[in-house]
Amino acid sequence: MKTFIVRLLSAIARRKIAKFKPVIIGVTGSVGKTSTRTAITIALGAKYRVRTSYKNYNNEIGLPLAVLGEQSPGQNAWEWLKLLVRALKSQDMPEYLVLEYGVNKSGDMDELVKIAQPNMAVITAVSPVHVANYANLEALIDEKAALGEAVPPQGLVLLNGDDPRVVDMRPRFSAPVQTYSLTNGDAYATDVSREYPKEESFDVGEVFVITRATLHVGHQTAELTLQNCATTSLVSSALAAVAVAVHLGVPLSAATAALSKELAPVNGRLRLLAGIKGSLILDDSYNAAPASVIAGLEALQQFTPGEEYDRRIAVLADMAELGAYTEAEHRAIGERVAQAADLFVAVGPQMRFAMEAAEAAGLDRGRIEWFKDSVDAGRYLDRIIQKGDVVLVKGSQSMRMEKTVKDIMAEPGRAVELLVRQEGKWLS
Repeated sequence: MKTFIVRLLSAIARRKIAKFKPVIIGVTGSVGKTSTRTAITIALGAKYRVRTSYKNYNNEIGLPLAVLGEQSPGQNAWEWLKLLVRALKSQDMPEYLVLEYGVNKSGDMDELVKIAQPNMAVITAVSPVHVANYANLEALIDEKAALGEAVPPQGLVLLNGDDPRVVDMRPRFSAPVQTYSLTNGDAYATDVSREYPKEESFDVGEVFVITRATLHVGHQTAELTLQNCATTSLVSSALAAVAVAVHLGVPLSAATAALSKELAPVNGRLRLLAGIKGSLILDDSYNAAPASVIAGLEALQQFTPGEEYDRRIAVLADMAELGAYTEAEHRAIGERVAQAADLFVAVGPQMRFAMEAAEAAGLDRGRIEWFKDSVDAGRYLDRIIQKGDVVLVKGSQSMRMEKTVKDIMAEPGRAVELLVRQEGKWLS
């Protein structure tokens, strides 16, 4: 049944693309895909009619659903039938599609670009997430680069100039290549700063952080202001977005104004939430790769302890699918934790490597705790969190770290609205 649905969905999506010929902007990478896809949609939306996926739809089922503007009906066969009929009849297609291309094994990208060949590609970063399913890291890099290789010569490939692995892909592409970067490139930022208007505690409804940057594309310049953005990764996503938008005829000022108004961290991706007892949660529970864990720790470190009870607490769970890189990458994270955190709460068997590395790097053993799962970690934090604590929560999807966040958030009644994985099979 699933194979039939996948084939039919893909066929309908290809048919609609062939008929309406929307411009397709494809986004891939190990980290930052969803935030970048969201930012591009906002920036293009300042001038054009744009469609993107309702959720993180980026595989052989999700991609055609995104093309068709539909949501998955789960296991309901009758609803799937109605969806397929509705999709066949629909004549609704926007000018632009912004699609996310996710890969887990060799050949996945080829299958996805057969469904929706991109006119433009954005490659965000490469990290050894999912490398367990590939021969080596180079094979994973090849898989990501395949999106850019699918772009025709009259299109555009946009590369993250801050990631050397991505920049090294440049000779592979027949389409023109541009870069975006926090320091230099065809689109770049200057005067990046963050303000922390914090007093003694963090309360619901407050603005916890304000990030500002000046964006440059060609001869155009505009000011970006993002509320409750604790990391430069969202500035990087904004840079990719304005590069795409300007290339497609949106003035930088209009694109940046839209981003300043609408762009915010996606649920589970370094979203700032008020926590219990006047604490602050950096909810990064959606997933984890080495690069994104480092970004989360850098964001945590920016909160400088001041009052007696101000502590930076890193709550990190296993990073999955790293294959031969598992021990080394977890140890590297542990070394970084020692620099960024005052207390380390480790979750899962692989995080024991990080614990050892953190202690070796100078973090006192009395400031390191280990738990087998997210539930136990949440119960511990519920007891020890104090006013003014800043708590980073992150782990691979399989570790279900949103359960930890729910246990310590100030508004658990809003979990469905604010957290990831709050529906369907995830709650069963």
